[in-house]
Amino acid sequence: MRVHLLAAFLLLPLLSAAQKAVVTGVTAFYDTTAVVELYNQAPLGLEITYNNGDIRQTEGFLEGDYRWRAIKVSSPDGDFRNGHLYFDRQKLAGQHYRVKLVVTLPDAGGHPPFETTLQLPYITGIRFNHYADSLKRGIHFYLNVEAKFSSGRIFPLDTSSVQLQTSAGKLLGQDLLLNTGDTTRLINVSAVYKAKPRLTAHSVIPVKQLPDDDSQVIEDDRRPNRKRKN
Repeated sequence: MRVHLLAAFLLLPLLSAAQKAVVTGVTAFYDTTAVVELYNQAPLGLEITYNNGDIRQTEGFLEGDYRWRAIKVSSPDGDFRNGHLYFDRQKLAGQHYRVKLVVTLPDAGGHPPFETTLQLPYITGIRFNHYADSLKRGIHFYLNVEAKFSSGRIFPLDTSSVQLQTSAGKLLGQDLLLNTGDTTRLINVSAVYKAKPRLTAHSVIPVKQLPDDDSQVIEDDRRPNRKRKN
């Protein structure tokens, strides 16, 4: 009897180890509610899967119970700090905005660090979306350039991302200005996405020829009261 009890006592740690769940994989996500398309940082979340079917998620936007302080995350493509990844979007253009993450977990049972890839959103096309139908001479006309991202979202771009060209007038940042004496009737404008020059947009802007119709403007004909001099 004592021999059986001793054998059971010795086998208990082995049985417990056999029943302990083992990490089988790590998947990374970014917070889709953050504007990752425009900023060089992204809130991250990790989903850890186990061989028994269990899944754990990290704290933060995934609202899991796995604390970041217990996990070591590194990346050759950016800097990871407290649940956030900081990166240079221009540098990631050459690798199609894929970020490699190396994750070390305390409950991985001596398993080497897990590697996973995070796909960040990228621009799939650009377009002009003008605020007015025509340009008025002597008045700044804003060249609004928008980008569509792989995430399906659309955001405006500025001159740090696009290079503008125009057939007439003068570019002042993203403003196009045509002198009052210029007789141009149509202006061709183009935008080139700097990180991927094959992504371009073109537009033709008509120049307003007739003066504004002020016939429907109701003017206030009341004159301000003047104080009489004694």
